[in-house]
Amino acid sequence: MTLAPDDALRRRALGLGLHGLYARWDEVAREPWLRTVLDIEEHERKRRSLERRMLAAKLTAMKPIADYDWKHPKLDRALVDELFELGFIREAVNVVFLGPNGVGKTMLAQNLAHHAVLQGYTARFTTASAMLGDLAAQDGAAALRRRLHRYVKPALLVVDELGYLPYSNRYADLLFEVVSQRYTKAPVVITTNRPFSEWAAVFHSASCVGTLLDRLCHKVEIVEIAGESWRLKEANERTSRRRSRPPKPPG
Repeated sequence: MTLAPDDALRRRALGLGLHGLYARWDEVAREPWLRTVLDIEEHERKRRSLERRMLAAKLTAMKPIADYDWKHPKLDRALVDELFELGFIREAVNVVFLGPNGVGKTMLAQNLAHHAVLQGYTARFTTASAMLGDLAAQDGAAALRRRLHRYVKPALLVVDELGYLPYSNRYADLLFEVVSQRYTKAPVVITTNRPFSEWAAVFHSASCVGTLLDRLCHKVEIVEIAGESWRLKEANERTSRRRSRPPKPPG
């Protein structure tokens, strides 16, 4: 059913929480400035909401996805494009970017979170060591519950660089808690240089690794990236350019 213009404006005022305006609707409904006021209020609230979500996402300096060199690493481009449609958030499907150092895992994960924020979702980006260290530092069960909320609440959580450092059983339990609380409700995006078969070495002797992987992989998209490190490639190219330059004349 199509709303009459007056009803549509009234719904907008109520949705914006302009209760004083709504209560005196008969007095203002025909005012020429009414639609402009509602437009301005909606625009400003969207701007402030985006600003808050960007700050909460904790996205560090990042290269835009337009700078990603799709020809350099080997990966499933169609799958990445599908992820940027954000259906995995609505369906609570986890995502794992798996590959060696320097192939753009972090860049893809950051841009995915950035795109989600622009589309109205909340997100949080963190390294595995920062998140687990933060949780482990909490003093007491109540403080831990409050801090877990920071990583459980966002619609999208990105955990970067899992597998680069070994972790204790305590850290494994904390990651399990985060994944469990988000399980079937909201996705986790993880970047790692370790296949799942090696996670037991990352969380040495942790009894929860099997259950952690079971919940993480119940619904998951795995983006495998193969190739030489971009940083190493760029360093080699700089060296080659330097060597190819003609020597400067003496004096």
